[in-house]
Amino acid sequence: MSGQKVHSVGIIMNGVTGRMGTNQHLLRSIHAIRQQGGLRVSPEEVILPEPVLVGRNTAKLEALSAQTGGLPYSTELAPLLADPKYQIYFDAQTTDRRVEAVSQAIEAGKNIYCEKPTAERFDQALGLYKQARAKGVKHGVVQDKLWLPGLMKLKLLRDTGFFGEIISVRGEFGYWVFEGDTVTAQRPSWNYRKEDGGGIIIDMLCHWRYVLDNVFGPVKAVSCTGATHVKRRWNEQGQPYDCTADDSAYATFEIEGGILAHFNSSWCVRVRRDDLLTVQVDGTRGSAVAGLRHCWVQPYGATPRPVWNPDIDQPLSFLDGWQKMPHHENYDNAFKAQWELFLLHLVKDRPFPWTLLEGAKGVQLAELGIESWKRRAWVDVPPVEA
Repeated sequence: MSGQKVHSVGIIMNGVTGRMGTNQHLLRSIHAIRQQGGLRVSPEEVILPEPVLVGRNTAKLEALSAQTGGLPYSTELAPLLADPKYQIYFDAQTTDRRVEAVSQAIEAGKNIYCEKPTAERFDQALGLYKQARAKGVKHGVVQDKLWLPGLMKLKLLRDTGFFGEIISVRGEFGYWVFEGDTVTAQRPSWNYRKEDGGGIIIDMLCHWRYVLDNVFGPVKAVSCTGATHVKRRWNEQGQPYDCTADDSAYATFEIEGGILAHFNSSWCVRVRRDDLLTVQVDGTRGSAVAGLRHCWVQPYGATPRPVWNPDIDQPLSFLDGWQKMPHHENYDNAFKAQWELFLLHLVKDRPFPWTLLEGAKGVQLAELGIESWKRRAWVDVPPVEA
Protein backbone atom coordinates (compact mmCIF):
# COMPACT_ATOMS: atom_id res chain seq x y z
CA MET A 1 0.00 0.00 0.00
CA SER A 2 2.99 2.27 -0.56
CA GLY A 3 1.98 5.79 -1.51
CA GLN A 4 -1.63 5.23 -0.47
CA LYS A 5 -3.48 6.89 2.36
CA VAL A 6 -4.61 4.05 4.63
CA HIS A 7 -7.49 4.52 7.06
CA SER A 8 -7.01 1.82 9.70
CA VAL A 9 -10.32 1.02 11.39
CA GLY A 10 -10.18 -1.02 14.58
CA ILE A 11 -13.19 -3.31 15.01
CA ILE A 12 -14.16 -5.24 18.12
CA MET A 13 -15.94 -8.31 16.73
CA ASN A 14 -17.90 -9.83 19.62
CA GLY A 15 -19.64 -13.19 19.23
CA VAL A 16 -17.52 -14.02 16.22
CA THR A 17 -17.29 -17.72 17.15
CA GLY A 18 -20.97 -18.27 16.29
CA ARG A 19 -22.07 -19.59 12.91
CA MET A 20 -23.11 -16.23 11.47
CA GLY A 21 -20.27 -14.30 13.09
CA THR A 22 -17.66 -16.70 11.75
CA ASN A 23 -18.89 -17.36 8.24
CA GLN A 24 -20.61 -14.21 7.11
CA HIS A 25 -19.06 -11.41 9.14
CA LEU A 26 -15.50 -12.57 9.72
CA LEU A 27 -14.51 -14.88 6.87
CA ARG A 28 -16.69 -13.62 4.01
CA SER A 29 -16.72 -9.93 4.99
CA ILE A 30 -13.94 -8.46 7.14
CA HIS A 31 -11.28 -11.08 6.37
CA ALA A 32 -12.26 -10.94 2.67
CA ILE A 33 -11.87 -7.14 2.66
CA ARG A 34 -8.43 -7.51 4.23
CA GLN A 35 -7.47 -10.19 1.72
CA GLN A 36 -8.31 -7.87 -1.16
CA GLY A 37 -6.03 -5.20 0.31
CA GLY A 38 -8.74 -3.20 2.03
CA LEU A 39 -11.73 -1.26 0.78
CA ARG A 40 -10.56 1.05 -2.00
CA VAL A 41 -12.05 4.54 -1.75
CA SER A 42 -9.99 5.94 -4.64
CA PRO A 43 -6.69 5.01 -6.37
CA GLU A 44 -4.88 6.85 -3.55
CA GLU A 45 -7.05 5.94 -0.57
CA VAL A 46 -8.03 2.68 1.14
CA ILE A 47 -9.88 1.61 4.30
CA LEU A 48 -8.26 -1.31 6.13
CA PRO A 49 -10.25 -3.10 8.86
CA GLU A 50 -8.16 -4.13 11.89
CA PRO A 51 -10.36 -6.56 13.84
CA VAL A 52 -9.94 -8.15 17.24
CA LEU A 53 -11.92 -11.35 17.79
CA VAL A 54 -13.97 -11.61 20.98
CA GLY A 55 -15.85 -14.58 22.38
CA ARG A 56 -16.18 -16.90 25.35
CA ASN A 57 -14.35 -19.94 23.95
CA THR A 58 -10.58 -19.51 23.81
CA ALA A 59 -10.03 -22.62 21.69
CA LYS A 60 -12.46 -21.42 19.02
CA LEU A 61 -10.91 -17.94 19.03
CA GLU A 62 -7.43 -19.40 18.68
CA ALA A 63 -8.54 -21.51 15.72
CA LEU A 64 -10.19 -18.54 14.01
CA SER A 65 -7.09 -16.43 14.59
CA ALA A 66 -4.93 -19.07 12.94
CA GLN A 67 -7.37 -19.34 10.04
CA THR A 68 -7.26 -15.58 9.42
CA GLY A 69 -3.53 -14.97 9.60
CA GLY A 70 -3.05 -14.43 13.30
CA LEU A 71 -5.68 -11.84 14.14
CA PRO A 72 -5.65 -10.81 17.82
CA TYR A 73 -8.33 -12.25 20.08
CA SER A 74 -9.62 -11.92 23.62
CA THR A 75 -12.26 -13.23 26.00
CA GLU A 76 -12.34 -9.90 27.86
CA LEU A 77 -14.52 -7.14 26.40
CA ALA A 78 -14.00 -4.31 28.91
CA PRO A 79 -10.30 -3.59 28.12
CA LEU A 80 -11.07 -3.42 24.42
CA LEU A 81 -13.92 -0.97 24.96
CA ALA A 82 -11.43 1.24 26.80
CA ASP A 83 -8.87 1.05 23.97
CA PRO A 84 -9.05 4.04 21.57
CA LYS A 85 -7.54 1.88 18.82
CA TYR A 86 -10.97 0.38 18.20
CA GLN A 87 -13.58 2.69 16.65
CA ILE A 88 -16.30 0.10 15.95
CA TYR A 89 -18.04 -2.35 18.23
CA PHE A 90 -19.70 -5.19 16.31
CA ASP A 91 -22.07 -7.61 18.04
CA ALA A 92 -23.09 -11.05 16.74
CA GLN A 93 -23.81 -12.64 20.12
CA THR A 94 -27.04 -14.37 20.98
CA THR A 95 -29.90 -11.89 21.16
CA ASP A 96 -30.27 -12.06 24.95
CA ARG A 97 -26.69 -10.73 25.42
CA ARG A 98 -26.83 -7.93 22.86
CA VAL A 99 -28.46 -5.02 24.69
CA GLU A 100 -26.06 -4.96 27.63
CA ALA A 101 -22.94 -5.20 25.48
CA VAL A 102 -24.07 -2.67 22.85
CA SER A 103 -25.10 -0.23 25.58
CA GLN A 104 -21.67 -0.54 27.21
CA ALA A 105 -19.98 0.06 23.86
CA ILE A 106 -22.07 3.17 23.22
CA GLU A 107 -21.14 4.56 26.62
CA ALA A 108 -17.49 3.89 25.76
CA GLY A 109 -17.90 6.07 22.67
CA LYS A 110 -17.70 3.25 20.11
CA ASN A 111 -19.52 3.39 16.81
CA ILE A 112 -21.99 0.50 16.63
CA TYR A 113 -22.65 -2.10 13.98
CA CYS A 114 -24.63 -5.15 15.06
CA GLU A 115 -26.72 -8.09 14.04
CA LYS A 116 -30.48 -8.16 14.29
CA PRO A 117 -32.65 -8.45 16.24
CA THR A 118 -31.02 -5.64 18.19
CA ALA A 119 -32.98 -6.61 21.32
CA GLU A 120 -35.65 -8.98 22.59
CA ARG A 121 -38.08 -6.10 23.26
CA PHE A 122 -39.00 -3.02 21.27
CA ASP A 123 -38.43 -0.62 24.17
CA GLN A 124 -34.89 -1.98 24.57
CA ALA A 125 -34.16 -1.66 20.85
CA LEU A 126 -35.50 1.89 20.71
CA GLY A 127 -33.51 2.69 23.86
CA LEU A 128 -30.27 1.66 22.14
CA TYR A 129 -31.06 3.99 19.24
CA LYS A 130 -31.79 6.91 21.56
CA GLN A 131 -28.65 6.20 23.59
CA ALA A 132 -26.48 6.15 20.45
CA ARG A 133 -28.05 9.36 19.15
CA ALA A 134 -27.48 11.10 22.50
CA LYS A 135 -23.87 9.91 22.60
CA GLY A 136 -23.25 11.08 19.03
CA VAL A 137 -21.84 7.80 17.72
CA LYS A 138 -22.51 6.34 14.30
CA HIS A 139 -24.58 3.17 14.22
CA GLY A 140 -25.92 0.55 11.88
CA VAL A 141 -27.78 -2.75 11.85
CA VAL A 142 -27.23 -5.75 9.58
CA GLN A 143 -30.00 -5.91 6.97
CA ASP A 144 -28.26 -8.31 4.62
CA LYS A 145 -31.16 -9.48 2.48
CA LEU A 146 -31.34 -6.07 0.78
CA TRP A 147 -28.10 -6.98 -1.00
CA LEU A 148 -29.15 -10.44 -2.14
CA PRO A 149 -29.01 -10.53 -5.95
CA GLY A 150 -32.56 -11.91 -6.20
CA LEU A 151 -34.07 -9.08 -4.15
CA MET A 152 -31.94 -6.47 -5.91
CA LYS A 153 -33.45 -7.71 -9.18
CA LEU A 154 -36.94 -7.35 -7.70
CA LYS A 155 -36.13 -3.74 -6.83
CA LEU A 156 -34.92 -3.15 -10.37
CA LEU A 157 -38.19 -4.52 -11.75
CA ARG A 158 -40.16 -2.30 -9.37
CA ASP A 159 -38.15 0.79 -10.27
CA THR A 160 -38.57 0.21 -14.02
CA GLY A 161 -42.36 -0.24 -13.71
CA PHE A 162 -42.37 -3.89 -14.77
CA PHE A 163 -45.13 -4.90 -12.34
CA GLY A 164 -47.58 -2.12 -13.11
CA GLU A 165 -49.58 -1.83 -9.89
CA ILE A 166 -48.25 -4.31 -7.33
CA ILE A 167 -51.08 -6.41 -5.91
CA SER A 168 -49.46 -8.91 -3.58
CA VAL A 169 -46.19 -10.34 -2.27
CA ARG A 170 -45.74 -13.95 -1.14
CA GLY A 171 -42.64 -15.15 0.64
CA GLU A 172 -41.67 -18.73 1.50
CA PHE A 173 -38.69 -19.16 3.79
CA GLY A 174 -37.24 -22.13 5.60
CA TYR A 175 -36.08 -25.71 5.50
CA TRP A 176 -36.05 -28.80 7.68
CA VAL A 177 -33.73 -28.30 10.66
CA PHE A 178 -32.85 -31.72 11.99
CA GLU A 179 -33.62 -32.41 15.62
CA GLY A 180 -30.04 -33.35 16.47
CA ASP A 181 -30.55 -36.93 17.68
CA THR A 182 -29.77 -38.95 14.54
CA VAL A 183 -28.69 -36.16 12.19
CA THR A 184 -26.72 -33.12 13.37
CA ALA A 185 -28.84 -29.95 13.59
CA GLN A 186 -27.92 -27.13 11.21
CA ARG A 187 -28.83 -24.38 13.67
CA PRO A 188 -27.76 -23.73 17.29
CA SER A 189 -29.98 -25.09 20.03
CA TRP A 190 -30.63 -21.67 21.60
CA ASN A 191 -32.77 -20.82 18.56
CA TYR A 192 -35.44 -23.14 20.00
CA ARG A 193 -35.38 -21.88 23.60
CA LYS A 194 -37.39 -18.77 24.32
CA GLU A 195 -35.51 -18.17 27.57
CA ASP A 196 -32.27 -17.85 25.55
CA GLY A 197 -33.68 -15.40 23.02
CA GLY A 198 -34.80 -17.97 20.47
CA GLY A 199 -37.86 -18.05 18.24
CA ILE A 200 -38.49 -17.67 14.53
CA ILE A 201 -40.87 -14.71 14.92
CA ILE A 202 -38.28 -12.48 16.62
CA ASP A 203 -35.71 -13.68 14.08
CA MET A 204 -37.52 -13.54 10.76
CA LEU A 205 -40.11 -10.76 11.20
CA CYS A 206 -37.15 -8.41 11.76
CA HIS A 207 -35.96 -9.45 8.29
CA TRP A 208 -39.36 -9.12 6.66
CA ARG A 209 -39.76 -5.63 8.14
CA TYR A 210 -36.76 -4.17 6.34
CA VAL A 211 -37.42 -6.15 3.17
CA LEU A 212 -41.01 -4.93 2.94
CA ASP A 213 -40.23 -1.35 4.01
CA ASN A 214 -37.37 -0.96 1.54
CA VAL A 215 -38.65 -2.90 -1.47
CA PHE A 216 -42.45 -2.49 -1.35
CA GLY A 217 -43.53 0.12 1.19
CA PRO A 218 -44.06 0.74 4.91
CA VAL A 219 -45.79 -2.01 6.88
CA LYS A 220 -49.12 -0.76 8.30
CA ALA A 221 -50.56 -3.85 10.06
CA VAL A 222 -49.77 -7.48 10.82
CA SER A 223 -51.68 -10.71 11.43
CA CYS A 224 -49.46 -13.53 12.65
CA THR A 225 -49.76 -17.07 13.95
CA GLY A 226 -46.80 -18.94 15.39
CA ALA A 227 -46.27 -22.57 16.30
CA THR A 228 -43.80 -24.92 17.93
CA HIS A 229 -44.19 -27.92 15.68
CA VAL A 230 -41.17 -29.88 16.89
CA LYS A 231 -41.42 -30.20 20.66
CA ARG A 232 -38.09 -31.88 21.46
CA ARG A 233 -34.58 -31.43 20.08
CA TRP A 234 -31.01 -32.35 21.05
CA ASN A 235 -28.35 -29.76 21.90
CA GLU A 236 -24.69 -29.51 20.92
CA GLN A 237 -23.72 -31.92 23.72
CA GLY A 238 -26.21 -34.53 22.52
CA GLN A 239 -28.62 -33.89 25.40
CA PRO A 240 -32.38 -33.69 24.76
CA TYR A 241 -34.25 -30.51 25.64
CA ASP A 242 -37.81 -29.21 25.38
CA CYS A 243 -38.41 -26.57 22.71
CA THR A 244 -39.95 -23.46 24.26
CA ALA A 245 -39.69 -21.09 21.28
CA ASP A 246 -41.76 -20.93 18.11
CA ASP A 247 -40.20 -22.68 15.11
CA SER A 248 -42.74 -21.55 12.49
CA ALA A 249 -44.55 -18.30 11.73
CA TYR A 250 -47.37 -17.58 9.29
CA ALA A 251 -47.74 -13.82 8.87
CA THR A 252 -49.78 -11.49 6.68
CA PHE A 253 -48.84 -7.82 6.33
CA GLU A 254 -50.78 -4.83 5.08
CA ILE A 255 -48.45 -2.52 3.14
CA GLU A 256 -48.98 1.16 2.48
CA GLY A 257 -50.68 1.57 -0.89
CA GLY A 258 -52.94 -1.47 -0.56
CA ILE A 259 -50.37 -4.23 -1.12
CA LEU A 260 -50.92 -7.45 0.82
CA ALA A 261 -47.89 -9.56 1.71
CA HIS A 262 -47.80 -13.02 3.24
CA PHE A 263 -44.64 -14.74 4.50
CA ASN A 264 -44.39 -18.31 5.75
CA SER A 265 -41.26 -18.87 7.84
CA SER A 266 -40.47 -22.34 9.12
CA TRP A 267 -37.66 -24.56 10.32
CA CYS A 268 -40.04 -27.49 9.91
CA VAL A 269 -40.64 -27.53 6.15
CA ARG A 270 -39.14 -29.62 3.36
CA VAL A 271 -38.19 -27.50 0.37
CA ARG A 272 -39.88 -27.94 -3.00
CA ARG A 273 -39.20 -24.54 -4.55
CA ASP A 274 -36.30 -22.84 -6.26
CA ASP A 275 -34.46 -21.76 -3.12
CA LEU A 276 -34.53 -21.59 0.69
CA LEU A 277 -36.18 -18.19 0.28
CA THR A 278 -38.49 -17.32 -2.59
CA VAL A 279 -40.47 -14.10 -2.96
CA GLN A 280 -43.24 -13.85 -5.56
CA VAL A 281 -44.54 -10.43 -6.58
CA ASP A 282 -47.74 -10.19 -8.61
CA GLY A 283 -48.72 -7.01 -10.41
CA THR A 284 -51.25 -5.89 -12.98
CA ARG A 285 -48.65 -5.95 -15.77
CA GLY A 286 -46.38 -8.79 -14.70
CA SER A 287 -45.08 -11.11 -12.01
CA ALA A 288 -41.67 -12.16 -10.72
CA VAL A 289 -40.28 -14.84 -8.42
CA ALA A 290 -36.93 -14.20 -6.75
CA GLY A 291 -34.70 -16.61 -4.90
CA LEU A 292 -31.51 -15.68 -3.10
CA ARG A 293 -29.56 -15.07 -6.33
CA HIS A 294 -31.88 -15.51 -9.30
CA CYS A 295 -35.16 -14.03 -10.47
CA TRP A 296 -37.74 -15.22 -12.99
CA VAL A 297 -40.28 -12.96 -14.70
CA GLN A 298 -43.57 -13.37 -16.53
CA PRO A 299 -44.99 -10.26 -18.21
CA TYR A 300 -48.68 -9.80 -18.98
CA GLY A 301 -48.26 -10.72 -22.65
CA ALA A 302 -46.59 -14.03 -21.80
CA THR A 303 -49.12 -15.05 -19.14
CA PRO A 304 -50.79 -18.39 -19.97
CA ARG A 305 -54.57 -18.88 -19.93
CA PRO A 306 -55.22 -22.03 -17.90
CA VAL A 307 -58.67 -23.61 -17.67
CA TRP A 308 -59.70 -25.64 -14.61
CA ASN A 309 -60.21 -29.31 -15.43
CA PRO A 310 -59.14 -31.82 -12.75
CA ASP A 311 -60.16 -34.79 -14.92
CA ILE A 312 -57.13 -34.58 -17.23
CA ASP A 313 -53.40 -34.11 -16.75
CA GLN A 314 -52.46 -30.44 -16.79
CA PRO A 315 -51.61 -29.60 -20.43
CA LEU A 316 -49.58 -26.50 -19.52
CA SER A 317 -46.04 -26.56 -18.21
CA PHE A 318 -46.25 -23.51 -15.97
CA LEU A 319 -42.54 -23.33 -15.18
CA ASP A 320 -41.73 -23.02 -18.88
CA GLY A 321 -43.63 -19.73 -19.04
CA TRP A 322 -41.04 -17.87 -16.93
CA GLN A 323 -37.92 -16.10 -18.17
CA LYS A 324 -34.79 -15.98 -16.04
CA MET A 325 -33.35 -12.50 -15.56
CA PRO A 326 -29.68 -12.03 -16.44
CA HIS A 327 -27.04 -10.81 -13.99
CA HIS A 328 -26.72 -7.10 -14.79
CA GLU A 329 -23.75 -6.68 -12.46
CA ASN A 330 -21.29 -8.66 -10.37
CA TYR A 331 -22.93 -9.22 -7.01
CA ASP A 332 -20.74 -9.46 -3.92
CA ASN A 333 -21.55 -11.24 -0.66
CA ALA A 334 -24.55 -9.42 0.85
CA PHE A 335 -22.98 -9.10 4.32
CA LYS A 336 -19.71 -7.83 2.86
CA ALA A 337 -21.55 -5.28 0.71
CA GLN A 338 -23.22 -3.74 3.76
CA TRP A 339 -20.00 -3.86 5.81
CA GLU A 340 -18.29 -1.83 3.09
CA LEU A 341 -21.09 0.74 3.13
CA PHE A 342 -20.77 1.07 6.91
CA LEU A 343 -16.99 1.52 6.68
CA LEU A 344 -17.52 4.25 4.08
CA HIS A 345 -20.10 5.83 6.38
CA LEU A 346 -17.64 5.83 9.27
CA VAL A 347 -14.56 7.07 7.41
CA LYS A 348 -16.01 9.21 4.60
CA ASP A 349 -19.40 10.09 6.12
CA ARG A 350 -21.31 8.46 3.25
CA PRO A 351 -25.07 8.08 3.90
CA PHE A 352 -26.12 4.94 5.80
CA PRO A 353 -29.86 4.80 6.51
CA TRP A 354 -29.89 1.28 8.07
CA THR A 355 -29.50 2.49 11.63
CA LEU A 356 -30.44 1.27 15.09
CA LEU A 357 -33.78 2.97 14.49
CA GLU A 358 -34.41 0.62 11.56
CA GLY A 359 -33.35 -2.25 13.81
CA ALA A 360 -35.90 -1.12 16.39
CA LYS A 361 -38.62 -1.18 13.72
CA GLY A 362 -37.84 -4.83 13.08
CA VAL A 363 -38.14 -5.70 16.77
CA GLN A 364 -41.38 -3.71 16.91
CA LEU A 365 -42.91 -5.78 14.11
CA ALA A 366 -41.81 -9.04 15.75
CA GLU A 367 -43.30 -7.93 19.06
CA LEU A 368 -46.57 -6.96 17.36
CA GLY A 369 -46.57 -10.28 15.50
CA ILE A 370 -46.40 -12.12 18.82
CA GLU A 371 -49.19 -9.89 20.16
CA SER A 372 -51.30 -10.72 17.09
CA TRP A 373 -50.72 -14.43 17.70
CA LYS A 374 -51.78 -14.15 21.33
CA ARG A 375 -54.85 -12.04 20.53
CA ARG A 376 -55.70 -13.92 17.30
CA ALA A 377 -56.28 -10.52 15.69
CA TRP A 378 -54.88 -7.95 13.26
CA VAL A 379 -52.57 -5.44 14.97
CA ASP A 380 -51.74 -1.99 13.60
CA VAL A 381 -48.07 -1.02 13.26
CA PRO A 382 -47.69 2.57 14.52
CA PRO A 383 -44.90 4.83 13.21
CA VAL A 384 -41.68 4.76 15.22
CA GLU A 385 -40.77 8.27 16.30
CA ALA A 386 -37.11 9.19 15.91
